[in-house]
Amino acid sequence: MHQKKKQHPIVKQKLHHRNKHRERYNFKQLIESCPELGSFVMLNKFNDESIDFSNPEAVLKLNKALLKHFYKIHEWNIPEGYLCPPIPGRADYIHYMADLLGGKNYGKIPTGPEIICLDIGVGANCIYPMIGHKEYGWSFIGSDIDKIAIDSARKTISLNPDLSDKIVLKLQENPKDFFYGVIRKENQIDLTVCNPPFHSTPEDAQSGTLRKLKNLSQQKVTEPVLNFGGQNKELCYEGGEKRFICKMIRQSKKFAESVFWFSSLVSKKNNLKNIYEELKSVDAFEVKTIQLGQGNKTSRIVAWTFLDLKQQKNWKDTRWK
Repeated sequence: MHQKKKQHPIVKQKLHHRNKHRERYNFKQLIESCPELGSFVMLNKFNDESIDFSNPEAVLKLNKALLKHFYKIHEWNIPEGYLCPPIPGRADYIHYMADLLGGKNYGKIPTGPEIICLDIGVGANCIYPMIGHKEYGWSFIGSDIDKIAIDSARKTISLNPDLSDKIVLKLQENPKDFFYGVIRKENQIDLTVCNPPFHSTPEDAQSGTLRKLKNLSQQKVTEPVLNFGGQNKELCYEGGEKRFICKMIRQSKKFAESVFWFSSLVSKKNNLKNIYEELKSVDAFEVKTIQLGQGNKTSRIVAWTFLDLKQQKNWKDTRWK
């Protein structure tokens, strides 16, 4: 028996105002774009059309439909067990980074293939480069330590020809490096994005998954099924998110003049104190914290630059139209 139909806000106010996913999913349109989604759409207890977000196959089909309908990505897939990210949140990150660039360019967001973004840990899904290119025309370098992930992202690019010369993928041979082996010091990268692994151990990741599935299904769950997938390398890092980001910050100092904005998602608010201390220790010139919100989950982007005002103006005058 269904409960009384729930009244939903027309617009998801927490998402960025340019985010294409601010309105509730229109499953009729999405199924038209991706018919295979149809068999996973059902009425939930509030008599609304939805999918079972604890089912990895349903989440995968929803992502395929969103990418096809909103971003004209006609062919996309990932290997079984790899991270299948929630697209509205990923789009938010891209839009807020675009605003960060625009904030240094008299409010005008720099667009086009001359703008280069580095995605550290591009994953098999290649979501940030696809959305960033489709929304702003940017070029991307995507790096990852996992060859299977790189091969999967490469396949997606080859099946969507308009992406082929806009996204370059690089296998990071040394898992300890973030920038070495991917960019040279003489390169100019306008921004970097990163969705870091936020668990410190596989056990930590498993308990986090159980909590999430319990919230989604409102039932006790003892067998972890990763509804959004994820390999250990994608989900776990010794020392967790805090150590990963602090290490990235230290290495970013060596590329201080090669990148305008470095950035990373920070999912755990408790990690901010250590991250700010690390940024202070490397003499970051400017640090920005941007709050993100999707559903009940809150997260944030921390972005930093080493360029002083004169260097920023020179960068803008020579690179951004």
